[in-house]
Amino acid sequence: MTEHHFYLTAEWPGLRNDVGKIEMSNLKTKISIPQEMDGPGVGTNPDEMLLGAAATCYIITLAAMMERSKLEKQNLTMESVGIVDVTNGVFTYKKIIHRPHIILKSNASEKDFQLAKKLASKAEGSCMISRALKGNVEIELDANIEKA
Repeated sequence: MTEHHFYLTAEWPGLRNDVGKIEMSNLKTKISIPQEMDGPGVGTNPDEMLLGAAATCYIITLAAMMERSKLEKQNLTMESVGIVDVTNGVFTYKKIIHRPHIILKSNASEKDFQLAKKLASKAEGSCMISRALKGNVEIELDANIEKA
């Protein structure tokens, strides 16, 4: 078994509406509560970071699956939306919607389209962040696949 360790340091100098910071090897940023939740909105926040983790894990997993399947693409982009529900003052990360946009090469066949659709779906279940969220946060997929 192989284990990978990732390390983060955090600093929070004050109370609820202060601004802190986090640092990792490739990420250094300020953190605070978002303005939508009556915070200062400086830097990033846990809601954005969870969405970012889910989105980057998904798109990297999809790209790797496409590469292993030798499915050529012209471009791969994605938009993702995170939905946080607030009921009776309780904040719950309810849903993440991934909208990958796969543009296949101009000579792509119907078989390529079917493979792209299959991989787009399979990547969501294979991504380690999606698996970690399973049962807690609904993840919806709305893939758009077209030919260049």
